[in-house]
Amino acid sequence: MMPNSKVTTAHIDTSELSFDDFKRIVLNDYKIAVESRQASILGRREVLTGKAKFGIFGDGKEVPQIAMAKAFKNGDWRSGYYRDQTFAFATGISTIKEFFAQLYANTDVLAEPASAGRQMNCHFATRSLNEDGSWKDLTEIKNCSSDIAPTGGQMARLVGLAYASKLFRQNPELSYLKNFSVEGNEVAFGTIGNASTSEGVFFEAINAAGVLQVPMAISVWDDGYGISVPSKYQTTKEDISEILKGFQREEGTHGYEIYKVKGWDYPALCEMYQKAIAVCRKDHVPVLIHVTDVTQPLGHSTSGSHERYKNNERLAWEKEYDCITQMRKWMIESAIASEESIYEIEEEAKKFVRDAQKEAWNEFLATIKQEQSDVINMINAVAKEDRADITKIAVQLASTPDALRKEVVSAARKAIRQSISIPSEERNQLVNWYQKQIGLNEDRYNSKLFTEGKESPFLVEVVAAEYTQDSKMIDGRELLNACFDANFNRDQRLVAFGEDLGNIGDVNQGFAGLQAKYGELRITDTGIREMTIIGQGIGLAMRGLRPIAEIQYLDYLLFALNILSDDLATLSYRTKAGQKAPLIVRTRGHRLEGVWHSGSPMGVILGALRGLHICVPRNMTQAAGMYNTLFRGDEPALVIECLNGYRLKEKLPENVGNYTVPLGEAEILKSGKDLTIVSYGSTLRLIEEAAEELMSLGIDVEIIDPQTILPFDTNQLCLQSLKKTNKLLVIDEDVPGGGSAYLLQQILEVQQGYYYLDSKPRTLTAKAHRPPYGSDGDYFSKPSIDDIIETVYQMMNEANPSKYPAIF
Repeated sequence: MMPNSKVTTAHIDTSELSFDDFKRIVLNDYKIAVESRQASILGRREVLTGKAKFGIFGDGKEVPQIAMAKAFKNGDWRSGYYRDQTFAFATGISTIKEFFAQLYANTDVLAEPASAGRQMNCHFATRSLNEDGSWKDLTEIKNCSSDIAPTGGQMARLVGLAYASKLFRQNPELSYLKNFSVEGNEVAFGTIGNASTSEGVFFEAINAAGVLQVPMAISVWDDGYGISVPSKYQTTKEDISEILKGFQREEGTHGYEIYKVKGWDYPALCEMYQKAIAVCRKDHVPVLIHVTDVTQPLGHSTSGSHERYKNNERLAWEKEYDCITQMRKWMIESAIASEESIYEIEEEAKKFVRDAQKEAWNEFLATIKQEQSDVINMINAVAKEDRADITKIAVQLASTPDALRKEVVSAARKAIRQSISIPSEERNQLVNWYQKQIGLNEDRYNSKLFTEGKESPFLVEVVAAEYTQDSKMIDGRELLNACFDANFNRDQRLVAFGEDLGNIGDVNQGFAGLQAKYGELRITDTGIREMTIIGQGIGLAMRGLRPIAEIQYLDYLLFALNILSDDLATLSYRTKAGQKAPLIVRTRGHRLEGVWHSGSPMGVILGALRGLHICVPRNMTQAAGMYNTLFRGDEPALVIECLNGYRLKEKLPENVGNYTVPLGEAEILKSGKDLTIVSYGSTLRLIEEAAEELMSLGIDVEIIDPQTILPFDTNQLCLQSLKKTNKLLVIDEDVPGGGSAYLLQQILEVQQGYYYLDSKPRTLTAKAHRPPYGSDGDYFSKPSIDDIIETVYQMMNEANPSKYPAIF
C-alpha cells in the first residue's frame, strides 16, 4: 500500500455481517489505530531531533475516534481540536503522509491540503473550494472545518455548522442548494478535551445548540488533565456529563441526549456512536458523548513530559488501559486475531508510517535543495576568486544539511548586500533570482488573506444610486429596512439573527416587519451570546448560506472578538483559500452617551480583524450600498452603522436593493485648498458643520471619507488631496494612537503622503477613557465641533501666524 493512500473505516451494521467480514473490519480498525500511534511516536521524534518546529498528537484517543469515524458520512462536518488525527485518518480527511507534510510545514497545497504549511500538525481541514473560489459539492465529501488552536474556539462555529442542517431541512426554499445539503441530514461532529469544557464558549455553545435543537454531536475526550492541571481544578464534580445532566431532554422538553462510555472499550464505543449519531441525525437532537478513561501516553506535546505531573500509579494505570492495548487484548480474547497476526499488523504499520514520513520529508526538501544548490553556485560566481568574505557565505550554506528556505534566501540577501561595490552580470543574476523569490514566497507565506475568487466583492458591478423628483425623504432606519427587504426577496440564502432582531426588528428597527414577511427561520431572535452568534454565522456561511450576524452595539463586539479574530478573520489565510465564510457582521456604534454604548475601539478592531472588510458608513444610504455589495460578494465583513443616524432623514434611492458602494473607494465630501481632513462615520457630520464656520474664518478645508478602513482609500484620494493642501488632520473617536495611528500610517507611509507635507500631521481623537454618560460627557470626551474648528485654526496659525493670529 502506498504511504499516501486513504483507508477509511466504514459505517457498519454488524447484524448483517458474517464473522469473517466483522473480523476484517476490526483488524482494519486496529491497523489504523496502530498506524496513528506510530505517526504520533515518529512525529514526536521528528520534532525533538529538530526536523520540525513543534508537535501535538492524538495518542491515547485512537480507538474512540475510530468508533466516531464509523458514524461520519459524506456531507457531515467536523469542528474539532488538535487531537483528532486518528479520526482524520479513519475518515480519509487526511493521510499519514499529509500529516507529516503539515508537521514539516510544506507550503505545497497538493502535499499539505489542509493549510499549505500555515498551521501546525493535527490542524485539519478539507478544501471546500475550487481554485476560482467557487464551491465544490459538499454533499459528496466528508467535510472538516479548519481547526484553530485556541481551546474551545471550535465550539462557536460548530453551532452554525449544525444549525445549517436545521435550515436546510425546515426551509423548502433552500432545496435548490443541492451541493450543500441532502434535506438537512448532515450531522456536525464536534470534539473537545475535557479541560477545555471549562471555557465559556463551551457552555455558551452547549446552551445555544440546546435552544436551537440542531444535529450537533459533541465528543469530550476526558483524560483527566488539562496539560498538568487535573480535573478537580477544572470541572465541578470532576465530571462534565454529570454537571450537564440538567440538559438531558425529557418527555415534552427540548434538550440533549447525554452518553458516557470508556475510551478503551472498542465494542461499547462502536455501539454508542451508532446509537447516538442515529438519534442526532434523524431527530435533530444534540448529543453529548463523554468518553472517559482516555490516556495520553506521549504527554501533552513535544514541549514537555507528563511524568513531571503524573504519579507512578497513574502512569501504570495509563499503560494498562491504553486503548490500543485493551483493543489488542479484546481481539485475542474474542478469537478475532492471534498474537502472531497482531504482531504482523504492528510491524507493517511501523514500516508504512516510516515510509510515509520519509517520502513527506524528501518532498518537502526537494524544492529547497534545488534552491540551495542554485544560490551556492550564484554566490560563488559573484565572489569569483578575490572575495573570500562572499565565498564564505556560500561555504556556510553548503555545509548546512537540510537547510530551510529562510537560510537559503538569507544567504542570497547577505551576498547581495556585501557585493554592492562590485557590480557584475553574476550579481545581477543573483539579484534577479531573489526578486523572483519575493513573489514566490509572498504566495507561499503571505497570500489569500481573502479568497480573491470569482465572487470577490471587488468584482461586483458598481451601480449608482438612482433618484427621481418623487424620491421620498425617510428615516435612515427605513432606508436600511427597504434595502434588507429587497435583498431577502432576491436571495433565499440570506438569513439574519441577533438579539432583538426578529420580533421587534432590532433595537433601531432596521428589520422591522421583516420576520413577519420572511419567517422565523430567516430572521431570528437569539439569546445574549455574542460568541456563538458569530459562530452561528461562520458555520452557516461555510455551508453555503449568507448570514448576517448582528451584535447589538459595537462595544459588545469585544465579547466575540476571540471568535472573530481567531476563526473568521484567519479562515481564508489559514487554508490558503481552501475554505471561506462570507459572514456579514452588523453592528452600530460611534456617538452616543455612556461608557458602554459609545465606544469606537477601532484600533482593537484593526489589529485583530485583518481578514475582514471593515466598513464605516457615514449614513444609512452608504451603509445600504455597502450591504448590496457584500451580499453579492463572498468575503466576510464588519459593518458599523452610525448609532445616531437611524432617525435622520435621507432620500430613498429608487434602486435601494441594487445600487452598490465599492469597498475601499474613498469619497471627497467637500473640496478645499487649505487643509485635508480625513475621518469616517458619525464624526463627519460634525466636521461638515465645522467647515462652515472655518470658511467664515478664511479657511477652506477638504473633507475625505474613506468609507471603509479595511481596505483603505485604494484610489489614493488622500494623497491627491495632500498634493494640493500640504496639511493633514485625522479625526476619529478612538483613543489617542488607536485608529488614527493606522490612518496616518496608510496616508503617510503607504501612500507616501509624507513627502507633500509642509507642516506636521495632526490627529484629533477622543480621550483615553470611554465617554461618561450624558451630552456633557460626550462633549468633553470626544472631538466636538469646537475642537475641530480650533485644531484646524491652530494648524493654520502655525503655518501662517500673520494671517491667522492665535485664538488663545
